[in-house]
Amino acid sequence: MAGPVSGPGATTFSESTNEPKIASTPLAHLSIELGHLYMEDYAAGMDRLVSHFAKVKTWAATAEADAAEALRRVGKTPRISTCFLIDDYFTRFSTPGKVIADVLTAAEANEVRIDYVAREAGCAQAGEVSPASLVEARLVADPPPGTNGHRPPVGVVGWLSNGQRSPAAGSEAMEAPTKWRPPSENAANRHSIFLDVELWDVKGGERTWSCPFLAAVWQLLRLGLLRDKGAVVAAPVLCPELDTAAAWSDMPVVMQMDQKAPPFAAYRTFSILDSRFLHIEHAVRTILSQVAVERAVAELVAGRAAGERLDCPATVVERLEYFFTGPRWTA
Repeated sequence: MAGPVSGPGATTFSESTNEPKIASTPLAHLSIELGHLYMEDYAAGMDRLVSHFAKVKTWAATAEADAAEALRRVGKTPRISTCFLIDDYFTRFSTPGKVIADVLTAAEANEVRIDYVAREAGCAQAGEVSPASLVEARLVADPPPGTNGHRPPVGVVGWLSNGQRSPAAGSEAMEAPTKWRPPSENAANRHSIFLDVELWDVKGGERTWSCPFLAAVWQLLRLGLLRDKGAVVAAPVLCPELDTAAAWSDMPVVMQMDQKAPPFAAYRTFSILDSRFLHIEHAVRTILSQVAVERAVAELVAGRAAGERLDCPATVVERLEYFFTGPRWTA
């Protein structure tokens, strides 16, 4: 049953004399993420999963209805897909067949539709391609005003900030002590909200990507903005039979649950997340504000939107929307 899939706006190629062919991928109008869970949530059993989708249900339906109404007003037939990301990168647990089946069962119990299930490890490595490395190569750090190049580049230290860090406390011999200065946010709105994001760490010679960085990669995949030498990265594949799935690494990165589902990638994303992920998404937006999307890909998506007479924001972060949930009301 597994195999590449297609849909509205099926894959085509654009050609240039000086650049590689850039594959176009089907695009929905909106991609709705139905939450994210940690290992302990799965370990808590089916009741926890059912409770999660009970909380998500209302907001997913609201987001879909709002987008659909806006699209119909401008004469469009809405293409809205849903997705769910499973963390198999930081902790691998159980088997993919059981976990995915439990997620689908819990969602179905709440009449929540899941079109695509994805693996977080696939944001780090998708077959022969590393989506995370592709994004790292597109990072263009936002230089603070008056920068002098003293700060090591992002690719060396693995940290990315949205402004100017405080100066180091130490000083060279025979020099006056460095005066402390608070960090400052670039283009701050009156007062700074400074953020310094760790993109990866290295232990035993092996790099481990951070949660915010993989989440940034995930958003770019959902927006259809990642290419490797012109080819679409982690294109959806029809989900294999779950009872035969033995290892997470054997599963596709993005699994399509229904052959008739709207496209996975979309012009915009809407993520419904627990409030514990708020600081992660702040970091995600900081990262994405400093990613230079391949120009040919950006132009391709913009052209597709223009062809549909749709307003597609120029910057990546403007295409991201969220709803953060808290504890449910209880009697």
